[in-house]
Amino acid sequence: MRMRCRCLVINAPDDLQVVEQDAGDLGPGQVLVQVAYGGICGSDLHYFHQGGFGAVRIKRPMILGHEVAGTVVAVGPGDAAAENSAEHRVEDRVENRVQVGDRVAVNPSRPCSRCVYCLEGLPNQCLDMRFYGSAMRDPHVEGAFRNLLVCDAVQCEKLAPGVPLQLAALAEPFSVALHGVQRAGPLLGKRVLVSGCGPIGCLSIAAARVHGAAEIVAVDVTDETLRVARAMGAQTTLNVARERDWVQRYGADGSTRKGTFDVMLECSGNEQALRAGLEVMRPRGTVVQLGLGGDVSMPQNVVVAKELSICGSFRFHAEFALAVRLINEGRVDLAPMVTHTFALEQAREAFELASDRSKAMKVLLDFAEATTVV
Repeated sequence: MRMRCRCLVINAPDDLQVVEQDAGDLGPGQVLVQVAYGGICGSDLHYFHQGGFGAVRIKRPMILGHEVAGTVVAVGPGDAAAENSAEHRVEDRVENRVQVGDRVAVNPSRPCSRCVYCLEGLPNQCLDMRFYGSAMRDPHVEGAFRNLLVCDAVQCEKLAPGVPLQLAALAEPFSVALHGVQRAGPLLGKRVLVSGCGPIGCLSIAAARVHGAAEIVAVDVTDETLRVARAMGAQTTLNVARERDWVQRYGADGSTRKGTFDVMLECSGNEQALRAGLEVMRPRGTVVQLGLGGDVSMPQNVVVAKELSICGSFRFHAEFALAVRLINEGRVDLAPMVTHTFALEQAREAFELASDRSKAMKVLLDFAEATTVV
């Protein structure tokens, strides 16, 4: 009898449903992961509230989710034949390190490895990307919010003994933060401003710390998010809704300095936050835009006069393995990020709470109680 799994499907805005589906066939080079936890991401919330973001819209029911971790419960056939073939790819050989019983974080990014950008070493810009839980393609790419997930073995990164699966589910958003830090260049000894302390902002603080930032200042408009920012390693936190003079304190004073920060990691996507951040940047500083928003205007005179470098940061690739390694080695503590956990059947309540940044940071779905039919 074929395996069945329980999945969280978005049918339309504000229309979540737990449904039973075929888990799919397990082929060569693939594994079956019993998903333990999944983190609700900002993109999941956009699908839930607005049915998408920008030009990306749900056209048909889609399984949500891309931040997951769990345990390998089956390995596909054909490993021995692939290992004995002289033509098999390096990634095919890597699959053999994943065995039944391994606890893993699952990389939701599946670039094609054939397009011009993949071949140029930019797989996060893949022209044929299949990223879990995305309506960017039609048909949509189904997500990972299901208790049984068939995936390629090379998507799995093994967890060290004792690493909680709840924290392993944060490997994907932590990878986003690590990629943003990589775009900023070397941070050793630098003063870093993190603007916007949602999940990506707070994880960017952890990423900046592990990359050697000398000082990290985090700004946001809610005390609750700033509390987590401090727990993640920000030395100074500022509620800019109250401390309205912060730009004057850290910006140009007309005589001794033109700004304070070498790097800004802008994670809010808010135009006002970006413009304020430009004012407190030192000459030839670097601004990395991680937050997504609408069109914004930018003071070109400030950018030109300070010779600022402004760059975007989109998803990740190699950073996923690095994220898991840092978690495995205990070099980062992501525990303060997880504020709530809900059973799959409580998905609506979980999504509503995750939408309120004053009450929750990272909300997880627990798939342990989801019944599997075989």
